[in-house]
Amino acid sequence: MDRWTEMELFVQVAETGSLSRAAEALALSNAAASRYLSALEERLGARLVERNTRRLYLTEPGQEFLRRSKAILADLQDAESAVNASTLNPTGTLRITSSLSFAMHHIAPLLSEYTRRYPNVAIHVEAANRYMDLIDNNIDVAIRTREVEPDSNITIRRLAETRRILAASPGYLSRMGRPRDLDELATHRVLIYTHANNPNELRFSRDGQTRVVSVRGLLESNDGQVLRAAALDGLGIMVQPTYILYDDIVAGRLVPVLDDWDLPRLTVNLAYPSRKHLSAKVRTFIDFIAEHFARMDYERKWTGRFGVY
Repeated sequence: MDRWTEMELFVQVAETGSLSRAAEALALSNAAASRYLSALEERLGARLVERNTRRLYLTEPGQEFLRRSKAILADLQDAESAVNASTLNPTGTLRITSSLSFAMHHIAPLLSEYTRRYPNVAIHVEAANRYMDLIDNNIDVAIRTREVEPDSNITIRRLAETRRILAASPGYLSRMGRPRDLDELATHRVLIYTHANNPNELRFSRDGQTRVVSVRGLLESNDGQVLRAAALDGLGIMVQPTYILYDDIVAGRLVPVLDDWDLPRLTVNLAYPSRKHLSAKVRTFIDFIAEHFARMDYERKWTGRFGVY
């Protein structure tokens, strides 16, 4: 830092022709300014400024150092201006990854507003029902439902908690009947998400009681949207997070089943490579989606029981 101050002071001295005016411009005392200039000349091993009782002028080495110093300080100013501009107007390609279901329900609908605010950011969405390595795949932001990242260089920011629920179409329930207790699930068609932990076992809890129910799938898929389409078509009872099913349930397209029981909940998180200074495109997107989740009150909606609000 002292070298920058020395250089700035020297340029001010050369341009103002006065050590005291240069000190005033940099909010330094005259004594401190004199020390900085002396330290600069000592470090360079050259006399840069000659002084007499009437005026101050640059030596030949001083003139050469002034030329180079002004170029360096101009480059620094340009670099700072570019960073400030990108902070106000982020640019580049923002690479996001999430499950297909989350991308469809909670990323794609926000992109028009985000790109309206930040028109110089291009978006690349990598929909994948697996956890991609952020560094190897050059991912800026991932949306995930695991609490801990194995890589300590990844930062986690919590967005919301969500229940997992059972739901079926009104047509299926009118045809097959609504299960009244967990034992009756064995007589129903269940649509199973294969990427869930122990997908053929459902661990229910209620009032301190825990029940593990084994289910056999009529349909299995590694994608929640396949199961959702099948459930809407009346094929069976699906098990998915509320963030996927909430709108369908509110609209009456799907009906919660055994909603007085709880399945293990999930936490929706943002994950991004840890950096001391986030790029403007990453910071603006993280803040944008976090503000949207808070404004929409998603955690309350996704953790409540239907019919309560």
